[in-house]
Amino acid sequence: MNLNKVFILGNLTRDPELRQTPSGQNVATFGVATNRIWGSPTGKQTQTEFHNIVVWGRLAEIAHQYLAKGRLVLVEGRLNTRAWQDQQTGQKRSRTEIVAETLQLGPRPATATSQSQTPASNTPQPEILPEVQLEEFNEVPAASEEIKEEIKVENIPF
Repeated sequence: MNLNKVFILGNLTRDPELRQTPSGQNVATFGVATNRIWGSPTGKQTQTEFHNIVVWGRLAEIAHQYLAKGRLVLVEGRLNTRAWQDQQTGQKRSRTEIVAETLQLGPRPATATSQSQTPASNTPQPEILPEVQLEEFNEVPAASEEIKEEIKVENIPF
């Protein structure tokens, strides 16, 4: 059995770029930076890794609409390495990417709530969904006489 699964949690290094393939399929690409922090005898050490992310279809549209540089995102996907011949230099090139299968958006920045109140804001804001009210049921539907019998703990089989 083989497994190719990646989970990263980091910040976008650039805004998602949305394009379409010749067949009309949406594809978005963006970068994510992750940090590794550890202690050493000389003090705190930090290492940053940069990841290239590719998302397809409806997920690409969502990424383009809601993600922006600096925002926190959790990406679940698979590693994919593609290779090609550079047309200008003739050299063989390769790139390892994470093909996202799911995205989980991080919290909205505090400034986004104040910007959403100003209609002249240039940044696209997610639409606010109406609040759904659940009806409270005060009455329990009448049960038949067979069900009204009290359940005893000693009768439970587990």
